[in-house]
Amino acid sequence: MNETMTLKTLLGDYPVTEALKQGKVSSPLVRFEFADIKPPSQGFKRTVRNLEFDVSELAIMTYLVAKAHGAPLVLLPAVVMGRFQHPLIVYNAERGPLAPGDLAGRRVGVRSYSVTTGAWIRGILADDYGVDLDRIRWTTFEEPHVAEFRDPSNVERAPAGKDLTAMLLAGELDAAIVGAAPTDPHLKTLIPDPASAARAWQAKNKALQVNHLVVVKSSLSQSRPDVVREVYRLLLESRKASGLPKPGETDFNPYGVEANRRNLEVAIDCAFRQKLIPRRFTVDELFDDVTRALNA
Repeated sequence: MNETMTLKTLLGDYPVTEALKQGKVSSPLVRFEFADIKPPSQGFKRTVRNLEFDVSELAIMTYLVAKAHGAPLVLLPAVVMGRFQHPLIVYNAERGPLAPGDLAGRRVGVRSYSVTTGAWIRGILADDYGVDLDRIRWTTFEEPHVAEFRDPSNVERAPAGKDLTAMLLAGELDAAIVGAAPTDPHLKTLIPDPASAARAWQAKNKALQVNHLVVVKSSLSQSRPDVVREVYRLLLESRKASGLPKPGETDFNPYGVEANRRNLEVAIDCAFRQKLIPRRFTVDELFDDVTRALNA
């Protein structure tokens, strides 16, 4: 039991993971074999479908959907990527003005319907702008991470070879949910003053829009709880080494069950109301007896 265990791992390059990935924090108990997948989201299907990784970064909505379909994965309370999503729905301003209330009957593109940024954006549109999500024609470009998930009836797949940004610029889409702030000057944020809107959302919900956390195989947690606790300790040490959050800044990388309880409650509610999951999980259900005890 004292031998070093090698863990096949999918983990992106972030300030809070830098020390771990560069070996600046380490342990005699575990060794990480990092998969060369960039961005790490390209490996999420392999995480939930093939159970390829012992330890994996995973988007929260993908984890919730996977859990609903019985994937033997357990959550660690470590947010390696968090952000507010408000700037990430955009439109082509050259085609005239567009506001959230104008989306009924329009075509909106998103990489895949169940991705986390898409779910957060849809929740914002519905809750804060009164948008009826069922009246939007959603266009996707990839299949869901979780094979068992079925898109709603108002979702269609873009023709093979089509590009989301190119379709938006050509007028084939009216708006699009993107993964990062666009660089094309023609594309503008659909939500006016997204920074102020994000602050208002945070004050209203008392939460963060967490994106990617870390999961481990349930079998690993059951057979080697000491290893799982050590993985979390190393993640926590790596976060501390990053110096984040800086004084006065929002902590987008909260670690610990209690630090994330409200964030996860809001994420679960968002997923349930959009029918990504069949029932509201409790926060404690996302963890097991080992990971439920982990705090910062």
